Amino acid sequence: NTVSAMGPWKGLKQVRKVVEECMQNIHPVYNIKALMIKRELAKDPTLATESWDRFLPSFKKKNIKKKKKPKKEKREYTPFPPPQQPSKVDQQLESGEYFLSKEAQERRKKKVDKQQARQTSLIPPEETTAKPANAEQSIDVQQLKSKFVSKRKLNEAATPAAEEYV
Repeated sequence: NTVSAMGPWKGLKQVRKVVEECMQNIHPVYNIKALMIKRELAKDPTLATESWDRFLPSFKKKNIKKKKKPKKEKREYTPFPPPQQPSKVDQQLESGEYFLSKEAQERRKKKVDKQQARQTSLIPPEETTAKPANAEQSIDVQQLKSKFVSKRKLNEAATPAAEEYV
């Protein structure tokens, strides 16, 4: 937390302000930007007598609320660890597989695989019921016939006869 700076008294005051705000967790870019704008405004003689507040940026503080982490429920303390799970060798000893020869073990595995394959092939497929297309719509033949007849009459009336062209 040590800072060293050299320069004129006015510059040291500016450095002190930047450093103190850094210690208050305010980023120095904000102050440096304001200092750069003030330097440009000091060069313009017409603005020397005016207030520079309208040119300087005003940064608003944002209080962002952090998401609360859900509290984990504490489990009851037990001085004894859980029982150890049996190893693969222990399981083989229990089933008697450990004492079988390698060939016998392979035969046993193949037999189990065949049984599983057969079980999967014996599962019946799901049945889907197909609906006939005509079941939903009942067609009225007489209505269709009258519709086509009326259209034919309109077409005959609209088309001129061959004698009219001659």
